[in-house]
Amino acid sequence: MNSLYQDILRSISQSKKLLAVLIDPDKMSLDKVSRFMIKVNQSIATHIFVGGSEVNEGVTETLVENIKKHTYLPVILFPGDVIQITDKADGILFLSLISGRNPEYLIGKHVESVTKLSKTNLEVIPTGYVLIENGKTTSVERVSQTKPMKREHVEAIVNTSKAAELLGMKLIYLEAGSGATHAIEGEIISEVKKELKIPLIVGGGIRTKETLDAAYNAGADLVVIGTAFEEDETFFDELKAPLS
Repeated sequence: MNSLYQDILRSISQSKKLLAVLIDPDKMSLDKVSRFMIKVNQSIATHIFVGGSEVNEGVTETLVENIKKHTYLPVILFPGDVIQITDKADGILFLSLISGRNPEYLIGKHVESVTKLSKTNLEVIPTGYVLIENGKTTSVERVSQTKPMKREHVEAIVNTSKAAELLGMKLIYLEAGSGATHAIEGEIISEVKKELKIPLIVGGGIRTKETLDAAYNAGADLVVIGTAFEEDETFFDELKAPLS
């Protein structure tokens, strides 16, 4: 069986663009999962990410179990804390918040998670997580007690991303944050992409098909959309998969 990561690499080699729907356990009630997943399955989505900055223990596992009943898409954890780890998912983005300097989110939480991860069959994908300012304070910033990188500091963003690759990260995730007022600029995406030999994920502030296409055209290999679908599920209509 191919790994999730190998599937991502294969898709990129075939010039396929990937889309992940991010589901926050704190915002998705179980009675809405079935209807929501019908829309996801009919869209161009290729992955499901599950996670949030502030989620109570046990909620993520229950949600993942319900999601898996309604889709064949891979479900990957996007955890804000160790308590969100569950073996009900297929994989986990092992996030290191490289834009900040809080040791807890660079390595501390990872050490704490090892005992729990060792008891699962999750595919662990080391991911360099870069938080970029978006005009408002995000939950990631509050919880991690780190400041996002400034948008005008493009070289610093590029160097931070490249350093993570050199450290052995398998993915770089440029994040504007949940509910971002605007998406990450194409210049930032393209400059980071030029220097990377690993896949680039971009998320935050993407609420239109035009913004999604702009991220792809700038070099994003996988785009993540969460808040836009939470606020307006009709957005799925713009992203319907073509009939085979």
